[in-house]
Amino acid sequence: MSAVKFDPEAIRALAQILRDTDLTEIELVEKDSRLRVVRTPPAVMAPPPMGWAAAPAAAAPVAVAPATAQAEAVPDVTKHPGVVTSPMVGVAYLSPEPGQPPFVAVGAKVVQGQTLLLIEAMKTFNQIRAPKAGTVTRILIETGMPVEYGEPLLIIE
Repeated sequence: MSAVKFDPEAIRALAQILRDTDLTEIELVEKDSRLRVVRTPPAVMAPPPMGWAAAPAAAAPVAVAPATAQAEAVPDVTKHPGVVTSPMVGVAYLSPEPGQPPFVAVGAKVVQGQTLLLIEAMKTFNQIRAPKAGTVTRILIETGMPVEYGEPLLIIE
């Protein structure tokens, strides 16, 4: 079985389309060939809605352990069976309005379908609901934090 060869110029052209259109991925399928180009856009902090306090501009520096030690010390939350991930790119909010208590807190018991948080995308606030009943054991984000598709938001056990 021979390897499929792709035209480097076609890949460069697709990458340029991504940059020109601000898209993050593009896929070209033709017969038995498939070419997918993905880029990671620079992190951009969206301004919070009116009345919402902005998240701190910069976090304090954090010491990072070597990769092997870090892998042993911190389990990968993306593989946790109770992880709730973001279904979209946007800005996360833990409460319904500024000054209101959060939808859930660590230790809270939730039922399937209960609103856990909001994600603002394209000026629309989308409710993120509990996929199952359980107890919230970790909240992995903060209000005003930008989130990506598939990013872990919280854990329900």
